[in-house]
Amino acid sequence: MTTSFEQVEAELTTLSQDAQATIAQTKTLDELERLRVLYLGKKGQLSQILRNMGKMSADDRPRIGQTANDVKDTLASQLDQRLQELLSAGIEAQLLEETLDVTMPGVSRSFGHIHPLNRTIDRILDIFVGLGYTVATGPQVETDYYNFAALNIPEDHPARDMQDTFFFSDGRLLRTHTSPVQIRYMEKQQPPIKIVAPGRVYRRDTVDATHSAVFHQVEILLVDQGVSFADLRGTIKAFLAQMFGPDLPLRFRASYFPFTEPSAEVDIEWKGKWLEVLGCGMVDPSVLQSVGYDPEIYTGFAAGFGVERFAMVLHQIDDIRRLYNSDLRFLSQF
Repeated sequence: MTTSFEQVEAELTTLSQDAQATIAQTKTLDELERLRVLYLGKKGQLSQILRNMGKMSADDRPRIGQTANDVKDTLASQLDQRLQELLSAGIEAQLLEETLDVTMPGVSRSFGHIHPLNRTIDRILDIFVGLGYTVATGPQVETDYYNFAALNIPEDHPARDMQDTFFFSDGRLLRTHTSPVQIRYMEKQQPPIKIVAPGRVYRRDTVDATHSAVFHQVEILLVDQGVSFADLRGTIKAFLAQMFGPDLPLRFRASYFPFTEPSAEVDIEWKGKWLEVLGCGMVDPSVLQSVGYDPEIYTGFAAGFGVERFAMVLHQIDDIRRLYNSDLRFLSQF
């Protein structure tokens, strides 16, 4: 049975009109893709109509082929146009949704603060690094040798009673000061040495307004040829001047530490009273010998102080326990 040119042409015209109307009403990209497959796919409506070309006369086939190509081009063009329209509409909707109204009041966010202890440590380290010191650290769990013996504190020395210690069952201990960092560093390095060692330390102190079982220290150590007590004094004065101000009165008092000789404590005048802020002295020759240094060639000085004391003075804090209570009302002031 022969299919007439007019019949196929009518089917192509109807397909083109219906398809164009449907494509124009498409709302989504997924729906548009389904229409493309429906009309122009391998099994789509256009292909179904063209299957009847084999039943047409030889003279009509070229004419109906040209008509089919025109319909295909028209629908493909409209599909592309509608695709661009939907993409543009999506971008405009996204921009509208994400538009920032700069006249609206901002939403404030609460940011954290640097803890006053960390702030004080940072300030101390900045000063000593500026003076040419290198930051050094060490373990908080120490051996008796590094915490005491190498620092000229033998087992029966009364200085051990001054630093009531937390011991482990295996004989190790929580360090009572940051001085073990000096020994560990000197064992691995040759003079000249110029270090600042911050860290947490532990002692069996009764917790009250001025004492804590856990606190922080910073120590300095300088070892070289020809180092004198005058170098120590000048360093301490330069440090305290930057820490508390250039016109702050200070004094050195003779004292005793097992690992320095001679030794001194340093006071500053604060609110009309003398306040002890650090201990210092020339490194004892026996300490230098314990790390393999020749005390006939090298001398050095060391100093140590509590960070909490400095923080309390700088920020006028009346109770050391405030630094550890995690009270946001207190911490938000810094």
